[in-house]
Amino acid sequence: MSDADLIKQTVLDYFEGWFDADVDRMNRALHSSLVKRPPADDDAPLAVTTKARMVELTAAGGGPVATEDRRLEIEVVDVHGRIASVVVRSVPYREYLHLVRVGDSWRIANALWDWTDAPS
Repeated sequence: MSDADLIKQTVLDYFEGWFDADVDRMNRALHSSLVKRPPADDDAPLAVTTKARMVELTAAGGGPVATEDRRLEIEVVDVHGRIASVVVRSVPYREYLHLVRVGDSWRIANALWDWTDAPS
């Protein structure tokens, strides 16, 4: 499997794990040092979600947004050695992800997200 394929599988584990409340897939997708953030108004501090919190939320039922349209557009923007950048477009979310290679796999280390229908 190519790095791009492995990266896409990690992203699928993350999104589908969230939608399906699948803790194993979520746990597999995230780096132990995950920092996930949404935007904030003005220059307010950005909220931070950790791996432990994402796994906890996944175990509690997964994504709060119920959608039958689970299409994901996964764009691997760049892969350089042990780092990668990905853009994911879905019905509920837009996410910019940074991944790191861990052994023979990839893990999400940083995520910046917003609602797809958020005002510009």
